[in-house]
Amino acid sequence: MPHLGNIMTHFRLVLRMGQTTGADLVQAHRSGKLSQEEWAEMIQFCRGCASAQDCPEWMDRQAAGADAPQTCPNRAKFAALKAAQTEQA
Repeated sequence: MPHLGNIMTHFRLVLRMGQTTGADLVQAHRSGKLSQEEWAEMIQFCRGCASAQDCPEWMDRQAAGADAPQTCPNRAKFAALKAAQTEQA
């Protein structure tokens, strides 16, 4: 079983990746597009990701609205949330 990272560290990474990709996780949760269970699952996936330690530096180099890296286990979820929010706008 892989070592899981600190839950609060990965909570912050998921929030920040949402900001970087243009997926507002807080708004998605408030509007019912992201359940508590889905959000917890995203954090858990991040905790188990071998590339997570590279994310802060990667996010520092990105423009707003960038796609999550190919290695991100939550890449599809960020893209889906962003698309849903774009449709609402």
